[in-house]
Amino acid sequence: MNFLESIKQRAKAAGKTIVLPETDDMRTLKAADMILREEIAKIILIGSKDETLAKADGLDLTKAIFIDPANYSEMESLTAKLADLRKEKGMTLEDAAALLKNDSLYLGCMLVKEGIADGMVAGAVNSTANVMRASLQILKTAPGVKLVSSFFVMVVPDCAYGENGVFLFSDSGLVQNPNAEELSAIAQSAAQSFKKLVQAEPKVAMLSHSTKGSAKHPDVDKVIEATRLAKEAAPDLLLDGEFQLDAAIVPEIGKQKAPDSPIAGYANVLIFPDLDAGNIGYKLVERLAKAEAYGPITQGIAKPVNDLSRGCTAEDIVGVTAITAVQATND
Repeated sequence: MNFLESIKQRAKAAGKTIVLPETDDMRTLKAADMILREEIAKIILIGSKDETLAKADGLDLTKAIFIDPANYSEMESLTAKLADLRKEKGMTLEDAAALLKNDSLYLGCMLVKEGIADGMVAGAVNSTANVMRASLQILKTAPGVKLVSSFFVMVVPDCAYGENGVFLFSDSGLVQNPNAEELSAIAQSAAQSFKKLVQAEPKVAMLSHSTKGSAKHPDVDKVIEATRLAKEAAPDLLLDGEFQLDAAIVPEIGKQKAPDSPIAGYANVLIFPDLDAGNIGYKLVERLAKAEAYGPITQGIAKPVNDLSRGCTAEDIVGVTAITAVQATND
């Protein structure tokens, strides 16, 4: 069973409820149809049921839960809770009511916050900034997590490296130029994400153009300091650095360049020093190694919210929804 099929099976067993707020987009409706047919998750669609069903001619959305802000019975309660949540920012009841009525991202996040839904998937229409703004204002970061970041699960065919060809790359989609403390936080979040989604022991490599002091530069110093901070914060985590990529994943080179490292040559979680490296890295592997790339998936939010590419397909939405459902589990 491949990675995505495994995730779908786990999502199906979990029985989670995921909000798809962008019902004006046909890809979202097609995805909802597929998710409900495959029983991957229960689906909440935000908007008028009659209008949505008319638009979805030929699709089966009869099992979807429709929440129309114009007549939803919990709107008054959600409005009061949102106003209270944002009162220090000057939000009034009137502001909250208007926001929930007119912005499905905020309504979706409130549904997640209140446990009516377990997670949300959006971004087919909305920008990353809008999706992240709503989720961070309402859900905030998870306890003990210092920042929200992202990752890709990379499944490389015919590859002996990593976890039988499976890797997690982070951050490849969100944090532009993390400092040492932020890089440490990304590494810790990525390890947790790998363990949850891949169900294997994370071996985390802090990547650089240097291996164990082979080069001197402030960029290298940042990775060395991030490695120190991560080890201090999570002493039981299998994490080391700084590594060049080959020393991180190729056993022979890892043994040669970092003979005293517990993970050199065997890393399955790769932490990139900045977004340029992470984004270029995942796209190189995706295109040249013909790898499957699942992401960017968000990590560090109190409850799972994931952002789609605006060029996504309905199938992409199905996959991200399954991953979001698994992220929402307690296992």
